[in-house]
Amino acid sequence: MSAEGHEPQAIRKLARGKLVIASHNEGKVSEMRALLAPYGMDVVSAKELDLPEPVENGTTFFANAEIKARSAADLSGLPSLADDSGLCVDALNGDPGVYTADWAETPTGRDWTLAMRKVQDALAAKEPGTSRSAHFVSVLALAWPDGHVEWFEGRVEGTLADAPRGVEGHGYDPIFVPEGDTRTFAEMPESEKNGISHRADAFRQLVAAVF
Repeated sequence: MSAEGHEPQAIRKLARGKLVIASHNEGKVSEMRALLAPYGMDVVSAKELDLPEPVENGTTFFANAEIKARSAADLSGLPSLADDSGLCVDALNGDPGVYTADWAETPTGRDWTLAMRKVQDALAAKEPGTSRSAHFVSVLALAWPDGHVEWFEGRVEGTLADAPRGVEGHGYDPIFVPEGDTRTFAEMPESEKNGISHRADAFRQLVAAVF
């Protein structure tokens, strides 16, 4: 898939070898490592390489994924895969959306319990009976050191639980109930969530295109 504002390019295949996951988020790295496991890649994270975290000043998931992937590829000299993802709540006009992580920021680091409370409080301030429908979006950017980039977008629909449930997953997983289930992502084993998540959807597209 070509990103917004970019001309389509011929899909480039990814050779087996070392691949950088351009993230310092251990939960995200673990999930992406598991999804990549069947494809023979030698995966290393940006954190393990001690790469700095770039400033994510894009206004779309595509832009922020590209910023992270290009930065890691430039600094490591290796193909690099980045994910930019977020929770989009219909009744909140798509918020927190691209600012998903910002809702968790505190002076001492990210607090996802606080972020979930902000979402719940914002919904509680709406009219009674306001829809709790939401979706997760994941955009993967795969960048090579020569500047070539591929993009893939995944999505999963669902609703928000009244209160956090479960101890698995990361981020907003404890309040997100995927369509067709009654459990939150945090109540599912990682292997099950990885089969239906927004990131899994994006990965299926990436695998079909570049492996």
